[in-house]
Amino acid sequence: MQDTYDVAIVGATGMVGEAMLSILAERNFPIGKLFLLAGENSAGTRLEYEGSYYKVGLLSEFDFSQVQIALFSAGASVSGEYVPKAVDNGCVVIDNTSQFRRDADVPLVIPEVNAHAIGDYSLRGIIANPNCSTIQMLVALKPIHDAVKITRINVATYQAVSGAGKKGVEALATQTSKLLNGLEAKPTEFTKQIAFNVIPHIDEFHESGYTREEMKMIWETQKILEDDEISVNPTAVRVPVFFGHSEALHIETREKITAEMARELLSAASGVSLLDNRADGGYPTSVTEAASKDAVFVGRIREDLSYSNGLNLWVVADNVRKGAALNSIQIAEILISEYL
Repeated sequence: MQDTYDVAIVGATGMVGEAMLSILAERNFPIGKLFLLAGENSAGTRLEYEGSYYKVGLLSEFDFSQVQIALFSAGASVSGEYVPKAVDNGCVVIDNTSQFRRDADVPLVIPEVNAHAIGDYSLRGIIANPNCSTIQMLVALKPIHDAVKITRINVATYQAVSGAGKKGVEALATQTSKLLNGLEAKPTEFTKQIAFNVIPHIDEFHESGYTREEMKMIWETQKILEDDEISVNPTAVRVPVFFGHSEALHIETREKITAEMARELLSAASGVSLLDNRADGGYPTSVTEAASKDAVFVGRIREDLSYSNGLNLWVVADNVRKGAALNSIQIAEILISEYL
């Protein structure tokens, strides 16, 4: 392990890119030279990092041989074009888009779940960051899966508008303001009005009738847990919350697990914060617990009354932090400490 590493952030002006900057500073990541990159619309912007201001460079003109690590979060099409160029120049890429997640020779990593897979970065020079909803779900479920083997997951997500980026946040803020002032709120960014509404539709529809967001949770869970037999039945819903995804999980296990056993496992699990009191407010929510926090919060743990080997959980996490920026940086930390 060397003393410092030169790092590029692609998509630096986006919501996840800005969170990456903040988290790199918070965690004292050993950065030597830092390069912030974006497309033509954002290049030239200045962003602050540890008291200094950096001018955002134009991605299309950047020479990736200048860095050892690149954190990509600028959309799948951008990654498809520029990640291979970065790798060809000797750079290891941690990609926060869906572009490479299903590639067999690209590890898909949640550090608390399958950190061992980071070593496979050498196959392509790429490590993929999973979907935000998959990350928080599997951080919570991995200890239970290890103990009693999960055979089936039913999950309904309640996903914040920040999952759609800055435009999603702006859409909710604008529509809410207009409605509270007696004005018409036309749908923008989402398929229907998001203010004071919930929309059971995230991403494009798949031929199965599920959306692509839902299919990601199926594909990614099986890959990360290295178990093609585990069944996942998701419904992904957009809700009028700015930051923090919530999930209602109903799982079936090969062996019986009690709620108390699950609490014991989760109380000792890395990356998990347990808030499971059967009283008013004794559970986590996106606004009061998850937003701006690093942990995955778990509560409402109870045994399924309809199925002997069933368990229910409520899982909440900040989708921009743990669901994207933090997970990428945790991968980078393990990469430099154990592999580079």
